[in-house]
Amino acid sequence: MAWASLKCFPLALMLILTPLVFGEPGTPQPTEHAWAVLETGLTHKTAEHRVEAVKALSLVTGDTPASKAAIHALSDDNSDVRAAAATTLGQLHAVSAIPDLKEALSDKEISVVLAASQALYQMRDGSAYDVYYAILMGDKKASAGMIQSQLDRLKDPKKVAMLGFEQGIGFVPYGGIGVQAYRFAKTDHSQVRAAAARSLALDPDPMSRDALVQIALTDDSTAVRQAALDALAERGDAVCLQRLERNLTDTKFAVRYRTAGAMIHLSDVAARAKRKPITTP
Repeated sequence: MAWASLKCFPLALMLILTPLVFGEPGTPQPTEHAWAVLETGLTHKTAEHRVEAVKALSLVTGDTPASKAAIHALSDDNSDVRAAAATTLGQLHAVSAIPDLKEALSDKEISVVLAASQALYQMRDGSAYDVYYAILMGDKKASAGMIQSQLDRLKDPKKVAMLGFEQGIGFVPYGGIGVQAYRFAKTDHSQVRAAAARSLALDPDPMSRDALVQIALTDDSTAVRQAALDALAERGDAVCLQRLERNLTDTKFAVRYRTAGAMIHLSDVAARAKRKPITTP
């Protein structure tokens, strides 16, 4: 939001925060000063202050006022504030914010789109998978509501890495990826696609499964292929076993070994499913 539009915001924010700050009449509230400080940050004319105040809301778990304040920040004129708001809502697991986060997937800034998709992913909302599929495949699912301008912004993994990771968002860490790996991802953008592949593990859409198999078999990057194999293993869908078998003779030993592990796991999942007793009502 523009600073000029903030004139009425302090009153609106106080209406949100009043029950938490002041409580019952005559009852001393030690957090009153703390909320006043946060309100100052949330309405500050400098974006950096608003960013840090919105991030601080992530510590106020279980409080609806914090979620409402973060949702309000999703409409800020500054993209850093909007991205911070989306990240905070994900950390708060603010289910009530899902419609607002879905709307944020259409944001003009990639950093906000990634932050919103990460938040939706954390709350297991399927809207995030469309973003990750687009990053991995350079295309959108037939069922995705993503418009061409959004897709174009996600087709360049290097640009996604520069804009997304520089904001410190780091969507969907895969395989325990840490801060140093994120910094490395700014120059090796295959890590962005690897993260996208890994995050599709929970997408029930068979189209994502087929995409992961294709990537596991043919991608130029070993890291991306390994991430796709990890995702397929987590999905536990043994239907792709025969297709993966050709990887067992791949020239890249890391791919061979990871494929072998994935296939053993998937075979075990299939065997256990067959042994599971059928219960009758």
